[in-house]
Amino acid sequence: MKEYHKLVRDKIPQIIRQGGETPFVRVLEDEEYIQHLEQKLDEEVQEYHTDKNVEELADILEVVYALAAAGGYSKEELLAVYQHKHDARGGFASRIFLIGKE
Repeated sequence: MKEYHKLVRDKIPQIIRQGGETPFVRVLEDEEYIQHLEQKLDEEVQEYHTDKNVEELADILEVVYALAAAGGYSKEELLAVYQHKHDARGGFASRIFLIGKE
């Protein structure tokens, strides 16, 4: 048996079965779910650094949404906080690099 020991997307067991193999899985408890989501975020960010493609950015977003939900926040709440911060402090589109201040 090939072992992975990692958090995977919800449809992965089904996809494995469709490929003629048998997945062995368990459902994580809350605390370990958050721990594995945080590990998954690190993994996806590293994959983005390596591949620099939109697929990896989408994977990061999926993990961020899952972390928000695990923390009791909806996508709408997360986006509202994002919008509030964006409106108050701006984004990064202007490419401003702060050297310092006096």
